[in-house]
Amino acid sequence: MRVAIVHDWLVVYAGAEKVLEQMVRLYPEADLFSVVDFLPAGQRRFILDKAVKTTFIQKLPLARSKYRHYLPLMPLAVESLDLSGYDLVISSSHAVAKGVLTGADQLHLCMCYSPVRFAWDLQHTYLRESGLDRGVKGWLSRVLLHWLRLWDLRTANGVDEFIAISQYISRRIWKTYRRKSTVIYPPVDVEVFSLQKEKEDFYLTVSRQVPYKKVDLIVEAFSQMPDRKLVVIGDGPEFNKIRRKTSSNVTMLGYQPVEVVRDFMQRARAFVFAAEEDFGITPLEAQACGTPVIAYGKGGVLETIRGLDSKSPTGLFFERQDIESLKAAVARFERESGSIRAEKCRENALRFAPEMFQEKFADFVDRQWKIFHNSQGPTALNGKVQSNVVRL
Repeated sequence: MRVAIVHDWLVVYAGAEKVLEQMVRLYPEADLFSVVDFLPAGQRRFILDKAVKTTFIQKLPLARSKYRHYLPLMPLAVESLDLSGYDLVISSSHAVAKGVLTGADQLHLCMCYSPVRFAWDLQHTYLRESGLDRGVKGWLSRVLLHWLRLWDLRTANGVDEFIAISQYISRRIWKTYRRKSTVIYPPVDVEVFSLQKEKEDFYLTVSRQVPYKKVDLIVEAFSQMPDRKLVVIGDGPEFNKIRRKTSSNVTMLGYQPVEVVRDFMQRARAFVFAAEEDFGITPLEAQACGTPVIAYGKGGVLETIRGLDSKSPTGLFFERQDIESLKAAVARFERESGSIRAEKCRENALRFAPEMFQEKFADFVDRQWKIFHNSQGPTALNGKVQSNVVRL
């Protein structure tokens, strides 16, 4: 049986790529497709050094650095991928990958990280933060996003079954497409982020510095708490803007390799997370290190962090994305952190280990394959996927 895996774009090794890594390990003989592939030579091991079949956007001018600017062409590009020779198509999608064309005798399963955020409920935030909420550019952007929504909704009909990365995203899939989905949580590398019980007197946040991550909120809040130290790891387009808001108790380290990130996560008193995230891998990496999390109480973190009202808490939540709410949460944490044990943080993170993802994902695919082929008639063959699965 032939399996195709379709990913939106391959340019970095981030959250969606960590899920893709496990898919490729489960189906090592699958062919891999993407709109563009600009992964550096030294970062291709997570896809088993596979050759990737790309679209015409790969060869367009400045595509390596400006591939997102070709968004208007991406629906056409992904539809140009010829998947007619495959029995099973797995799309790994937060943008356009689920829009591939498949036939009635092909099973299409979509691992959905989110319906296209900037085209649906986050459109107004995206336009405002990009400076596209007014003028001719704003009008053209709204027309483009309106067209993209129509295409995105139409392509949902080509998916046989959706997988959501959290209950939060499952609700968004229902709201957007009126389709039910099965929740399979993404994998967290709990072996790399190992337990350390001894903590030091500083707080930590690790994030790409883009507006919705709210790193500026964290920095401003700690700048108003000069007796508490904060370390910020990560870079991005807002790095210089945020750095100008720091005080002497805030240290910004920029991008750091995983070894440095792990070291700080293991030693931090608590990890601070202010984004409304679909799932949120970094808070779980912190918990795997035995480090509690102070998080904005909305989105996927409500499923991955146990609050102070839990029998075995691993962190606490603040209610609003503002400075005073975060400052109050830090003060409460310092009063009540004695109820949070490093071992319980680690135990909670183990629920999201890669082998848990592999088992649940493989079982889901097997089950859907059997259901799909049982509906095709008496000549259908069952169990084909099982013979191609390699559980590592």
